[in-house]
Amino acid sequence: MIQFFLKLTETLFPGYFAFVMATGALSISSSFLGFERAATVLLYFNIAAYAVLLIMTILRVILYPKRIIQDLSSHAIGSGFFTAAAGTCVLGSQLIIVADSYISAFYLWCFALFLWVLIMYSFFTLVIVQRDTPALSEGINGAWLIAAVATQAVSILGTLLIPAVGSGREIILFTAVCFYFLGCMLYLNIITLIFYRFTFLKMDSSAFTPPYWINMGAVAITSLAGATLIQHAESWSFLTEITPFLKGFTLFFWAAGTWWIPLLFILAFWRHIIKRHPVTYEPALWAMVFPLAMYTASTWELAIALEIPFLQAIPRVMFYIASIAWCIVFIGFVHHLYIRTAVYYRLTKMKNRA
Repeated sequence: MIQFFLKLTETLFPGYFAFVMATGALSISSSFLGFERAATVLLYFNIAAYAVLLIMTILRVILYPKRIIQDLSSHAIGSGFFTAAAGTCVLGSQLIIVADSYISAFYLWCFALFLWVLIMYSFFTLVIVQRDTPALSEGINGAWLIAAVATQAVSILGTLLIPAVGSGREIILFTAVCFYFLGCMLYLNIITLIFYRFTFLKMDSSAFTPPYWINMGAVAITSLAGATLIQHAESWSFLTEITPFLKGFTLFFWAAGTWWIPLLFILAFWRHIIKRHPVTYEPALWAMVFPLAMYTASTWELAIALEIPFLQAIPRVMFYIASIAWCIVFIGFVHHLYIRTAVYYRLTKMKNRA
């Protein structure tokens, strides 16, 4: 059993914390829409999932450091490590919104800041200094936008902590505002490359992987970060002064995220129905579930922040789409884990007999 766990640890997908992100976003959406019991169940489930993934990641760093460096320096999967910082913040936000737990959320925010700095500068340094870099069509994918997602997640959690903060409130809000704008900058830079890759470079069905849904998820969480700042504007005079700009900028990103949704569904139809690309479980599928749940939460909060109540009709529908997607991918995850466990023990028995 220990050997099997270590094998899973060694081959752990760098972006597996997207599972925590998707579950946390769905829990937060459940709370916003009044499904408190579902939100609470998902909270406890997410705490357990986060603990397991954190333990596996720490063991991976200790036992397999070369594998960590190899993955982190990869253009294709290295950006997946940003899910650790994003997942930490989403769990912290979940604790505040669902359980009203500020102390645990504060420690998670501090830990997320540490992870953000470590991963941000390690990943970009490693991919920049490489001698041999891949072509744009092979090196860029939607997972790069998780850098923007993690940045906005830090902003959101920092802003949510404000009601429980006495001294240092302005410092935290200043940090949250800076991270919000930094996340906007990262999104605009990276999405330009992705859009160029979509429209001017050859793309077959196998290349349209689930992380491209982060094209929408990144602007969804940006919208939520902006809406959260707007709702806490009274906590700092400077934030009140720039609120009109925040409202316009936040609506701009929400509109961009909304534009992506039909196109992503059309491309998914093209991939799986027209091109008949098989639908199988892969860890990157959680990068598809997260945007759906995050768009639900962000639209709900945007409607409140901008005082546009008719927008709340959208998350009432999107919530069920996100919930169905989460359930389907989770069933796939359980089946995948069962098959992998069965195959491992079968091979172990064959080796012992030999």
